[in-house]
Amino acid sequence: MTRIATIASVMWILMGTAAGFAWAQNSPSATAQAARDLAPIDLTGYWVSIVDEDWRWRMVTPAKGDYASIPLNAEGKKAADGWDLAKDDADGNQCRAYGAAGIMRVPTRLNITWKDENTLQIETDAGMQTRLFHFDGPKWTGGQPTWQGDSVATWEKQSQGNGFGRRTGGPAPGKGGTLYVVTTHMRPGYYRKNGVPYSDDAVLVEYFTRVELGDLSYLILRSVVRDPKYLREEFITSEQFLREPDNSKWHPAPCATEKPAR
Repeated sequence: MTRIATIASVMWILMGTAAGFAWAQNSPSATAQAARDLAPIDLTGYWVSIVDEDWRWRMVTPAKGDYASIPLNAEGKKAADGWDLAKDDADGNQCRAYGAAGIMRVPTRLNITWKDENTLQIETDAGMQTRLFHFDGPKWTGGQPTWQGDSVATWEKQSQGNGFGRRTGGPAPGKGGTLYVVTTHMRPGYYRKNGVPYSDDAVLVEYFTRVELGDLSYLILRSVVRDPKYLREEFITSEQFLREPDNSKWHPAPCATEKPAR
């Protein structure tokens, strides 16, 4: 079995409710402890995107009006068809494809660290963005939304009944878990660099899982966006990252717009 096929099989198990993992939330008595100490998996370190699916939308800027696979409603399609690259540049909106609902699809490297004992931080070298996952509740106090929004995180422990762990490279039953993150109050942005939009009503839900395959460590991310303004149903994607040994390939670069591929 190839590496890509193996990862795909792991993702299928992780994403299936009936045949995959069942997760139980931390008990209320554990919430007084620091999230860093409660972590069932270690997500820290440097990670690089693996683009083995949706290459045409992720590695190049698609043509205007190419929103295939995204369940846009009529209003969403109208907004995407009206995308204007020059206007984004003139208005200083080069980061619209680097907001929370789009950044994990951009080919990038991640640097994941603990900002403090209850805040996990993700930095990206593409677009030089910083995401903060708060385990101690929302931080939104009003004002203008931001590119990365307000993210509230929870550790969810793997149930004891999981029989798939060792076979797929995951943790043994009862010894792993996932990071569950809900992000709101996002500034309107793009799923893709060709102006496929999400609104400030969008809610992003993410599930982060670490998987070991041989000597390699992978970060598997499942993302779900709900946006009543521009979507007719949930938009679900999956992303994969490979853990790197150090920061030797870390090269931060600012947000940039790109002309569509011809």
